Amino acid sequence: MLHKGVAHEKTSGSEDEWFLVRMNDEETGEVRETLSFSRSPTVLLTFAANRFTRAASRIYQSRYGLGAMDWRMLVMLTREPGATAARASETIGIDKGAVSRCIQRLSKKGLVRAGDLHSNGRSRGWHLTAKGQNLHDLILKEVLVRQARLFEGFDRAEIEALCSMLQRFLTNLDAMKSDPGPME
Repeated sequence: MLHKGVAHEKTSGSEDEWFLVRMNDEETGEVRETLSFSRSPTVLLTFAANRFTRAASRIYQSRYGLGAMDWRMLVMLTREPGATAARASETIGIDKGAVSRCIQRLSKKGLVRAGDLHSNGRSRGWHLTAKGQNLHDLILKEVLVRQARLFEGFDRAEIEALCSMLQRFLTNLDAMKSDPGPME
């Protein structure tokens, strides 16, 4: 008998079934299929990203008064000085409004400064101030230590394979913008 909250792994049938579990709803008695928490890469990626971001945010907030989005913008503007909010939004994959709010927070803290207005007359690039670059460099040291801890037990080939897979995942995700397919 299937019980509420108990996953019953599926092992045969279509390829998609490997990603699924069957769950029993005690109220209705219906058996429903849903994504496995242990075999669905999209679920695992989401869980990992959420936990990683939450843990990083706590550290950045308590030690530096920044959130994870603020750190991402420090990295973005170190990599691409003069990037616009639209460019940062596209690169990081965060809503442009959230990027703009982040830039305003960083500006109030004296970590970024506005560049010249672009030829379109609407957007401007942003640059780290010396204070912002110094904070970036300080946090980067800590980030590298945390990253090394996350990848304990992985060899370089495994890390390179993971990066390659994630890059392909992102490419496929970008392609879905124009053709989202069926609703997830």
